[in-house]
Amino acid sequence: MTAAAQPEPSASPPTQRVVRVIDLLSRRPAEHLSLAAIVRATGMSRATAHAVLTQLTADGWTLRDDSGNYSLGLELVTVARRAEAAFPLRRLAAEPMRKLAAQHDIPVFLAEREADAILVTEVIGSPSVPWIRVGRRLPLAPPVCREFVAWAAAPERDAWIATADPSHRPRLSAVLDAIRTRGYAVERLADDSTPMLEALSTLRHSPVTDPLRHRLNAMITDLITIDYLPDELTDHNAVVSVAAPIFAPGGSIPADRTTPDTVTPARVTAAVVACPDTNLTAAALDALATDTMAAAAAVAGGQR
Repeated sequence: MTAAAQPEPSASPPTQRVVRVIDLLSRRPAEHLSLAAIVRATGMSRATAHAVLTQLTADGWTLRDDSGNYSLGLELVTVARRAEAAFPLRRLAAEPMRKLAAQHDIPVFLAEREADAILVTEVIGSPSVPWIRVGRRLPLAPPVCREFVAWAAAPERDAWIATADPSHRPRLSAVLDAIRTRGYAVERLADDSTPMLEALSTLRHSPVTDPLRHRLNAMITDLITIDYLPDELTDHNAVVSVAAPIFAPGGSIPADRTTPDTVTPARVTAAVVACPDTNLTAAALDALATDTMAAAAAVAGGQR
């Protein structure tokens, strides 16, 4: 699973200011920050920061001590606990993800399905790409999120493939078969194209004319290679991420790692995604994939 970073315009600057203050305090929970420190860190004016903090403190979301410094309030802790209850997989996934991240010394994140979108709900470590952050939502659309549709019924897989660029469809079909066989998806970049892809992605989301935007999209498509097929692995594989599915309670990868269309397909509700973002040998990729699938299986097992 991967995606180019996309700018997200702020529709509500006042809300953004509140979020910036809460985010700052949550990243430094052991500290009590002065108004001056908050102003420096957030870039807000002193008057604006004071107004935001006054309201947050009145609502119990922040606390102001006798020295005039600020920290998170108990009301925010209550809200956080309610939010955690809405995402039970985060609790189940925390330990398997930490273990996987420590084993391979790489970032790991949890992605959960919400209808026709994928939501990043937990991140361990610091991924190299900016879009991987808690709360980031991605459409369940090709060519990414393949591990979420590989085990679906044939009509759902076909409908998903049909929305892809026509040049990608034959490969997507072959890749979904490969994912069902081996049990995981691999995100890769063709050759050493990462810097070029990032530059093109930035240009694509700048104010440009439609013809130029279409041309940039075509160039990005040319740089992307979707996953690895078995006969493409070498001793020099550019692996961005490895994603293993988490099945709904009662479901799992069958022994032969396939889901015949004559039986009820397994439903994938989430995925554990390891992010090596480096070149791996075929053996190293296999070892990482095995451990990532084990982490996903541990999370799925905790649901029962």
